[in-house]
Amino acid sequence: MYYHKVEICGVNTAKLKTLTSEEKRELLLKAKEGDLVARTKLIDGNLRLVLSIIQRFTNRGENLDDLFQVGCIGLIKAVDNFNTELDVKFSTYAVPMIIGEVRRYLRDNNTIRVSRSVRDLAYRALQAREQLAATMSKEPSVEDIAKHLGESKEDVTAALEAIIEPISLFDPVYSDGTDSIYVMDQISDTENNDENWLEDIALKEAMKKLSPREKKIVNMRFYKGKTQMEIADEIGISQAQVSRLEKGALDRIKKQM
Repeated sequence: MYYHKVEICGVNTAKLKTLTSEEKRELLLKAKEGDLVARTKLIDGNLRLVLSIIQRFTNRGENLDDLFQVGCIGLIKAVDNFNTELDVKFSTYAVPMIIGEVRRYLRDNNTIRVSRSVRDLAYRALQAREQLAATMSKEPSVEDIAKHLGESKEDVTAALEAIIEPISLFDPVYSDGTDSIYVMDQISDTENNDENWLEDIALKEAMKKLSPREKKIVNMRFYKGKTQMEIADEIGISQAQVSRLEKGALDRIKKQM
């Protein structure tokens, strides 16, 4: 539904401006010299870039207005920090800045709170993995990273797992352009699957064909866990009769199912 939303934070996205490469270059130079009007025009002219980026994150259930505002913060940082002396396109520099700002927002506003010390350890571990990968001939293991940091393997493992963003059951894992397969389609439930559900229905239908006394015996025997002797004492018949009625009831249930 977000893809069809026209107004975000009071901005009509259908009327967002676009700038040519020359216009961007000229405005960047003026903004670098302190021209606030040029800075504003540059920000306004790149809002469509923010919109295209935040649409990658709409399946997380976050408010689109909030993501747009956060993305704009990343855009503003990109405008203020862009080095016009380098031979780099502004969008090449701005895109990771905007994505980084959105990811920080999603991380810090995650419903699963992770302590700062754990997050810091996780980020140090990620940096260590990059450093070790550059010097080792293989991908560094958790043991290698922990040894490099002087931390225990368990703490490093827990920290890395803590910063993994939870996925939604509705996240697509495959799409051929028409039908998509979602995470929930790949999860198996051994207790509440279609086969067990159908067996439960068949059992209930078979139970309806039993006499009231047979239903009572089956219920007491298999749902309440009572012995044949206890059932016999309760309903006033012999154990042999209970055994015979139970066997007959089970045979009919099997035939019905």
